[in-house]
Amino acid sequence: MNATLNIYENHLSETEDKWFAVHTRFRSEKMALKFLAADNINAYLPIKNFTRRYGKKVRAVEMPLINSCIFVKIIKSEYIKVLETPYTAGFFKIGKNLLAIKDNEIDLIKKLIGENIDVEIEKKEYLPGDMVEVNAGPLMGLQGKLITFNGKQKVAVELLNSEFYLKISIDISLLKKI
Repeated sequence: MNATLNIYENHLSETEDKWFAVHTRFRSEKMALKFLAADNINAYLPIKNFTRRYGKKVRAVEMPLINSCIFVKIIKSEYIKVLETPYTAGFFKIGKNLLAIKDNEIDLIKKLIGENIDVEIEKKEYLPGDMVEVNAGPLMGLQGKLITFNGKQKVAVELLNSEFYLKISIDISLLKKI
């Protein structure tokens, strides 16, 4: 019998804090953030600001970019503390593997939110398309796949070690095929 079949990947470190995605209860992302902050856990909730029209009223609305998800930057000793936090519902895992999210991917999300760039989140699936790189503007150097989504061309950026793609609307003139 091969013993390597039972080996799981776990990116938690004793000393180096890393980003992980955590499930939250439905529509409880902001409450989870509040409780994590109270426990001195470094947490990040990407929020999209947009305008909603309710009949004649127009309201500015803040919504999480990813429903039922919050990001935490922790070391191994904080793992249980996160699980015990009210409104959290466990870590995102790929199979049984607990994989960290790279700092540059969290930085990309922060940049997209900060620049108010139109971004959508989708569950991972196979996406056909050419690999492209942004060659100008605030997202210069970003690589992804050029896809057609709802009749519009967008760039899909895979977030490694998670189950999501970021779909970003970018002017085609800013892209070069790689």
